[in-house]
Amino acid sequence: MRKAAALDETDRRLINALQGDFPLVPEPYRQVGEVLGLSEDEVLRRLDSLLEHRVLTRFGPMFQIERAGGAFVLAAMRVPEDEFDRVAGQVNAFPEVAHNYRREHSLNMWFVLATATPQGIAETIVAIEAATGYPVFAFPKEREYFVEMKLRA
Repeated sequence: MRKAAALDETDRRLINALQGDFPLVPEPYRQVGEVLGLSEDEVLRRLDSLLEHRVLTRFGPMFQIERAGGAFVLAAMRVPEDEFDRVAGQVNAFPEVAHNYRREHSLNMWFVLATATPQGIAETIVAIEAATGYPVFAFPKEREYFVEMKLRA
């Protein structure tokens, strides 16, 4: 298990400030920095460090991919415990994969697939199965809910 990275108070303030209401201006990181009393370079350096140390696994906008012609699906796999880390690494290497989590269930690996086209889902599933040797079970969205989840650092 990975040891949690130590966050200082500035990192915490930055994480909290970047959750929602990101400024849609020509220099958003400069504006965030001004609010926090940091330079634009310091905001970017800290954000890069948080991503590099996997404190944050992703930073960016959330899009409704179907409106842009793409698709996404929740997927799961049944992976033997002694293979889990290897398979997780293989699955996570696909750029179409996000939010990969271990679950206490017979389907113990759950992740989201997002592709530029609807047929990309099936293609990516086939590729993941070929790379890992395990079947992927796809669970298409039946309904969509908006949950504004913000986690205070």
